[in-house]
Amino acid sequence: MSQRLLYVMDPMCSWCWGFAPVVDAMIQLAPELPLHLVAGGLRPGHGEPLDERTRSALAEHWQAVQAASGQSFVSPSQLPDSFIYDTEPACRALLVGRGLDAARAWPFVRLMQHAFYVEAMDLSDARVLMELAVQAGYDRSQFAEAYSSELARAAIAADFSWTRDLGISGFPTLLAERDGQLALLANGYQPQEVVIPLFERWLAAGRGVASA
Repeated sequence: MSQRLLYVMDPMCSWCWGFAPVVDAMIQLAPELPLHLVAGGLRPGHGEPLDERTRSALAEHWQAVQAASGQSFVSPSQLPDSFIYDTEPACRALLVGRGLDAARAWPFVRLMQHAFYVEAMDLSDARVLMELAVQAGYDRSQFAEAYSSELARAAIAADFSWTRDLGISGFPTLLAERDGQLALLANGYQPQEVVIPLFERWLAAGRGVASA
C-alpha cells in the first residue's frame, strides 16, 4: 500500500500561510506519511510593483486571514517599494528544494512564508530565496545552479499544468492519496477542527486496509 499527502499551495498565498499550522499538526500525527508539495502558482509572471490602492486591498485581505487563522502578518505597506507580487520565483524555489531534498521542502516553505508574511522580505528576489534555502539546509551553489536551470522552469510549468488539469483553482488544496485514489481533505482554507478529524478518519481507514 502506498499513501501520501498532496498539498497544492503557493509560498506567497496568504491562506496557505494561514493553513500552515494545520499541515504542521498533520505531520505530527503521521510523521511517517510523505508530504508532496505541488506549486499551484497563485500569481506567476506579474510584472508591476504594487500601488497604494493594491497594498490597501491586500491589507484588508491579510487581516481577514489573520482573524481566521491566528497567524501573524505584517502590513503590506512594509514590503519594499519595488516589490512585485510575482509568485513564480518562490514556487520555483519550492520545486528546486523538493527535487534536491524532499524532506527539507516543507521546512523551507515555512521559512519562505515566515520571511514574507512576518518579516516583509521580498520573495521575488533570488538572493533572498538563496539565503532562505541555505537556512533550510540546502547547499548554496547546488541550489543556485538548480534554480537557474531550464529543468527547474520545465518542472514548474509541469506543476502548474497538473494543477489546472485537476481543476484546482484555489489554494490551499489538500489531497490524501492511497494507492492512486485521491481523497479531498481541504479545498481552500479550513481550520484544524475541520481538517484533522477528516485526516484521522482517512488514516484509520488506511490502517484497516493494511491489517486486512
